[in-house]
Amino acid sequence: MPLAARPANQPDPAVWERRTVARLQAGDDAALREMFDQYASFVFGLAQRVTANRSLAEDITQDVFVYVWTNAQRIDLTEGSLRSYLGVVTHRRAVDLVRSEESRKSREARDADKAPVAATDIGEHTVAVAQADMVRAALEKLPEEQRQIVIMTYLDGRSYREVAVELGIPEGTAKSRGRLALAKLAASLPAVGVTA
Repeated sequence: MPLAARPANQPDPAVWERRTVARLQAGDDAALREMFDQYASFVFGLAQRVTANRSLAEDITQDVFVYVWTNAQRIDLTEGSLRSYLGVVTHRRAVDLVRSEESRKSREARDADKAPVAATDIGEHTVAVAQADMVRAALEKLPEEQRQIVIMTYLDGRSYREVAVELGIPEGTAKSRGRLALAKLAASLPAVGVTA
């Protein structure tokens, strides 16, 4: 199939690129607009393929053309076409951005793992420790036979029947000592929420 002939009024692409770059290097911002119109979809498509992210590809496209405008003197078409130059700049920027994003996410994940306990957690822990100290002190003030019942039933998880058998006392006595101990604890520890 023969190639379609280029319209007579349209210059050779290589000639157009050289002229456009020369104008760009002379500070002609219209040349940048023409270059953008010609290659923006190519730059965007390449950036999107590398990043797999439309928003990042839009940012990269803008960055590439800003870079071309501010570094127009560096463009050397003896090494290749303007399209290939833009492709190299786009690919480098996209890869750098992907690496930067991956590094940022990795850093955030590491920082989250190393993050200190939140202030509310520290506050809650401090209150719990203080309450445990208060309960311990209140238990120490109970008579030995009442303290023994509380420890065996509430801390060791035994039933009143098991406590009564182990201590050799009637189950009713174990229960009444337990109720009396809880009443004393509730009176001395209202802030902790102990109830009889």
